[in-house]
Amino acid sequence: MASHSSIAVRELPLFPLEVVLFPGRPLPLHIFEFRYRMMMNTILDSDRRFGVLMWDQVKGQPATIGCCAEIIHFQRLPDDRMKILTLGQQRFRVLEYVREKPYRVGLVEWIEDQPTNKDLRTMAMLVDQLLRDVVHLSAKLTDQKIELPEDLPDLPLELSYWVASNLDGVIAEQQALLEMQDTASRLEREAEILTSTRNHLAARTALKDTLN
Repeated sequence: MASHSSIAVRELPLFPLEVVLFPGRPLPLHIFEFRYRMMMNTILDSDRRFGVLMWDQVKGQPATIGCCAEIIHFQRLPDDRMKILTLGQQRFRVLEYVREKPYRVGLVEWIEDQPTNKDLRTMAMLVDQLLRDVVHLSAKLTDQKIELPEDLPDLPLELSYWVASNLDGVIAEQQALLEMQDTASRLEREAEILTSTRNHLAARTALKDTLN
């Protein structure tokens, strides 16, 4: 990794999608559009990396901060389509577009969370507990068995990415969490979201109990 004093800049093929990818999180993709099949073939011949950028429907353009994806598995299908499994690597900021055709290629710089003196351990434990409350209440409400994965990250940074990637249907919120360069702020925001979800579920569970 480059030190903070020297900025690592490189060219990266860019794939705008209606998802937000986070470091350490998997993203399966089905590649069928011609230009992206070209992109994948080129990437597979080099370092298997490309950038995922959230497509902003409101602005009609991709976000400027995204996450690098590395192809870890691929399968070629008939008529040149491809199924790929990628894993999120480090985040980046697009400095400029080097070219737009046949697919976008950008000049990017890597970004990381800034060092902090805050007690991230305690914040991560709070987020972890809120997550467990939400899962427990969801299971009770839907009469389904819902469990958190065995390998739920316990390191604050990794946990903050895991929670962000598992928030449902709030793509703009996920993008905001991806863009934060402060682990404490990301965990604080996630605690707020999970608290409000928990309170909402608790109210519905209480209502369900009185009706039964």
